[in-house]
Amino acid sequence: MAIYKIGNRAFDFHFAFVMGILNVTPDSFSDGGLYENKKSAVAHAIKMIDEGADIVDIGGESTRPGSEPVNEDEEMRRVIPVIKEILALKPDAIISVDTTKSNVARKALENGAVIVNDISGGTFDPKIFDVVSQSNASMVLMHIKGKPKTMQDLPEYSDVVSEVYDFLASQACIAAEKGIEKIIVDPGIGFGKKLEHNLALIERVEYFKSLSFPILIGLSRKSFIGNILDLPVEERDDATNALNSYVISKGVRIVRTHNVKQAVETCKLFNRIISN
Repeated sequence: MAIYKIGNRAFDFHFAFVMGILNVTPDSFSDGGLYENKKSAVAHAIKMIDEGADIVDIGGESTRPGSEPVNEDEEMRRVIPVIKEILALKPDAIISVDTTKSNVARKALENGAVIVNDISGGTFDPKIFDVVSQSNASMVLMHIKGKPKTMQDLPEYSDVVSEVYDFLASQACIAAEKGIEKIIVDPGIGFGKKLEHNLALIERVEYFKSLSFPILIGLSRKSFIGNILDLPVEERDDATNALNSYVISKGVRIVRTHNVKQAVETCKLFNRIISN
């Protein structure tokens, strides 16, 4: 299993890790507006780090279904001061920037971020590969079908698992050719997928292990959980954590979540079991 040097830390992906979500947006589906100002955003990041988050993933553009795009200046205005302040208070924090824009990624990396989490897998702005490569940063390549505004308008697949696999394999090849060595893949649950597509990807997530990159997954409070269990977004954490346990047992090594405390407990138990 891969060991990546990310920031000043070695991530041994024999074990599972937690990525805490920090949306500095007014319109994200779960916590839009809660951390829109710098003070509340930084305080929440520190709380997640203190709860044991291995990575804090900061996004300045909502990618919920139907969301409108944000220009890069506004996205930078939202995320860069937050990155700076977190690292001023927690210099060892591992910061990921959730962006599809090469200029936002560049500015974030210049200010201390060490991971670029691109929901488009490098397809919206291919220059992002060069930016990541030049900084020797890590890159999360996620699968999406369409754009956030329209991605849930009747997405269709003949075989969702093989199509997502092929996309991630192709984008990982491009990243590697650009000199990016620390690649992480994400099947993109909820991004241009119907309920049955999400369930198929979760059930067969171990299939992606043959790509030979660490697998990240974001299940936290997603609408498919609400659809199955008839739960509002604020009541989906227990179900999220049950799914996190399942996918970790299938080979996922980073879970991206809103409820860091629960995910940290799950990962600690799993990591203790496999190292016993």
